[in-house]
This record gives sequence, C-alpha cells and structure tokens, in this order.
Amino acid sequence: MRDAVIFDMDGLLLDTERLSLKAYQETCANFDIAYEETFYFSLIGRSLKQAEQILINTIPNFPTDPFMTFWNNRYHEEALEKPVPLKAGVLSFLTLLKDRNIPCAVATSTEFDKATRKLSNAGLLDFFQEMAAGDQVEQSKPHPEIYRLAASRLGISPAQCLALEDSDNGVRAAHAANMLVYQIPDLVPPSEDVKRLGHFIVPTLQHVEKLFAS
Repeated sequence: MRDAVIFDMDGLLLDTERLSLKAYQETCANFDIAYEETFYFSLIGRSLKQAEQILINTIPNFPTDPFMTFWNNRYHEEALEKPVPLKAGVLSFLTLLKDRNIPCAVATSTEFDKATRKLSNAGLLDFFQEMAAGDQVEQSKPHPEIYRLAASRLGISPAQCLALEDSDNGVRAAHAANMLVYQIPDLVPPSEDVKRLGHFIVPTLQHVEKLFAS
C-alpha cells in the first residue's frame, strides 16, 4: 500500500479529544465564559498557540494566561498523569505493521516531551521509529512541514507514505505533503471543503488495517 505509515496522535491513536473537551468546558465554567460547541470544534487539530490566538481574537477581554493555564492543568491531569485510552483498532494495526516491518512515525502538534509521555503511558512508544512534534517545526498544521519532517526522519519520500488523521487541519497538512491520506474522524466530521480534497474517509482504523491484511 505504502512504504511507511505516519500517524497523528490525539484523536487518532489516543482518545484524548474528549478529555480536552471536558477540560475546556470546566475552564469556561470557571471563568464564566459561555461554552459554544461549534467554536470549540474549530480549535481541534490546531496547535496550542493557534488555539490561544483564536480565543484572544474571538472572546472580548479574554483572560489569556489564567485561562490557558487552567485549561492546560485540567487536561494534563487526565492526559499526562494517567494512561489515555486507545482508539479502536490501534494496537492490532500497530502490531500488524510491526510484524510486516513497515516503518511508522508520529506527526503531532503536541510538544515532543508531552507526546513521548502520552505514548509511553499508553504503551505505544516502541511501535514508532520516529516522531515529528509541534515544537520541532516552524509551521503548524495545516502547513505540511510536520509531515515532511516525519517522512524525512524515516528516510522515505512523502509520496510513499500513508498518513492517518482525524482532523481537517491534519488532513490538509498531510495532503499538502503529497501523502496518501486516510481520515478517521473523531468528534468532528469532515467539512465539505476538506471532502473535496478527494482523500479516503473511514470510520475506524480497522478499515485501514484490512487494506494491509488483504
């Protein structure tokens, strides 16, 4: 199918999006800021810096530092201090790829140290030969830099890589890097704009695994 597989992490490998949503809702309540689902969903797939800037631009008199600190602390209590549940089919698919000696990497907007900790807590770190993290690139998703970096570290052309993503911004990044892209949506369905990219959209990783197993 392809010579390597590059995975997003949050919402694709790890079921973290619901933890982040809960932490955000608690933070909004703490600062007496109305929670709006559509607005929150627009933050998914963005780096923390991008999300912070959107909040600043959208919410009048946004309490930047205390809000972001509170939100991060709430999220980290669940996502860094404890193992995060895996998304459906993750362990089976990674085991298949390992048995087939297919190189794997992670391309995540999360900072390297935090991403390493999450994957280690979940028992997944050893499945990956390389990682490209959010603090290792100049441009965040939807820019393709992080996917190009992951492919470069694997020593494989981006055109020979399969990218797996849940968010629209991640799909845009991988598509712009000239990779074969499969989207497995989590909380937010693909937008009509992203659907026009012509990539593959499937409900679970099991559907992707079948392509390798056949």
